[in-house]
Amino acid sequence: MKPLILISNDDGIRAAGLLALADALSDLGEVVVVAPDRERSATSHAITLDAPLRATEGPPGWWAIDGTPADCVYLALLHLLDRRPALVVSGINHGYNLGSDFFYSGTVAAAVEAALRDLPAFAISLGGSSPEGFRSAARFAHALARAILEEGLPRKTVLNVNVPHPGPGATAPLGYRFTRPGERAYRDHVEVRTDLRGRRYFWIGGPALDGEEPPDSDLGAVRRGIVSVTPLDLDLTSQPLLATLPGWRLPGFEAILDEEFGR
Repeated sequence: MKPLILISNDDGIRAAGLLALADALSDLGEVVVVAPDRERSATSHAITLDAPLRATEGPPGWWAIDGTPADCVYLALLHLLDRRPALVVSGINHGYNLGSDFFYSGTVAAAVEAALRDLPAFAISLGGSSPEGFRSAARFAHALARAILEEGLPRKTVLNVNVPHPGPGATAPLGYRFTRPGERAYRDHVEVRTDLRGRRYFWIGGPALDGEEPPDSDLGAVRRGIVSVTPLDLDLTSQPLLATLPGWRLPGFEAILDEEFGR
């Protein structure tokens, strides 16, 4: 039996990147697409608990969900699919997810939702949105998906992939590199406007700031035309801080050591 591959995204069921990804992975297994019915960018790992979810089936194996990317993977794994997938892939996102972007990204969240359920998963994003860029990113997704199907991934891990747009005359990036998250910064901004009834409303967010990044970071890689593959561990524990905190003293409370627990 062919391996089952679940694909989702945050740009919506009609996004060009999703179509390119599904087409590219179709020869590796049985592809099922479960994606938001509209763009749900920057929804992070939100799930819908205060409203019903509706699933609309299109062509065989394609489902549109009126929820977030995490909703899509949740619903697919617990209800829509008839067997457990061998791989979950999210993308191809229209624009990078570099540095701290993964905290906000719906694309990455879809892959994380799968990894939380012990499934190998990766998210892939493109620095642009042209047809040739999507073809380039889809080729890399195919190579990475094949490697993961053969090699597997450790539990509770995700790969966050960022593909630079191919330069003029190029058909593919220079290569790939395993990286760490960089320190992407934005020009934080709140723009205040007034609607026709005289009420204030706000637009938040600003453009990314330029800055130097070391070559072993995701930003450093893509700026050199190299695909960045960043392994993310879902255990966010700060080990240095965990070692330091026992030295703190909180007045009125006693620190409990492991050997003392259960006395």
